[in-house]
Amino acid sequence: MKENYLTSVQKQFMYYKSLGDRAMQQVNDEQLFAQPGAESNSIAIIVQHMAGNMKSRFTDFLGSDGEKEWRNRDREFEAVLHSRTEVLTAWEEGWQVLFGTLSALHEEQLAEIVYIRNEGHTVLEALNRQLSHYPYHVGQIVLLAKMFAGSWQSLSIPRSGSAEYNAGKFDREKQRRHFTNDHEA
Repeated sequence: MKENYLTSVQKQFMYYKSLGDRAMQQVNDEQLFAQPGAESNSIAIIVQHMAGNMKSRFTDFLGSDGEKEWRNRDREFEAVLHSRTEVLTAWEEGWQVLFGTLSALHEEQLAEIVYIRNEGHTVLEALNRQLSHYPYHVGQIVLLAKMFAGSWQSLSIPRSGSAEYNAGKFDREKQRRHFTNDHEA
């Protein structure tokens, strides 16, 4: 069961990365940096924050606090990235650190204690914490992209497409599979 957890959590992180990837593909360079209000973040700033968080949390995941001394969280909310290339590079670097750590974990490590800001979490709890945090921000990226993009290619079941989607699901033989399998590239 625990081995299934690590596989499942990795697939779920990949799914949310894919949603962010596909949302950012639908906006132009200017829209990556657009802020709908003075207190709002742009897609680029959300990416900066996520990348900073991923690098901090998953670098030396088992051996040091997840809030690294070298992290400057406040700077993550300033306009530091200035091109699509920089945004996508930061995005990929953050996910690489996360996936590198996940691929090295073993089921017997899920009960080990790791610290985030000096608060102990089991590895399982720490992964769940981030599995709540990153989709929250990916949802913000998707919402901003959808607001800014002229036309929108749905990232899930298109509007008025539920019946067709469900028919395809129920036409299949009943079996156990992970929901993200349909979204793999």
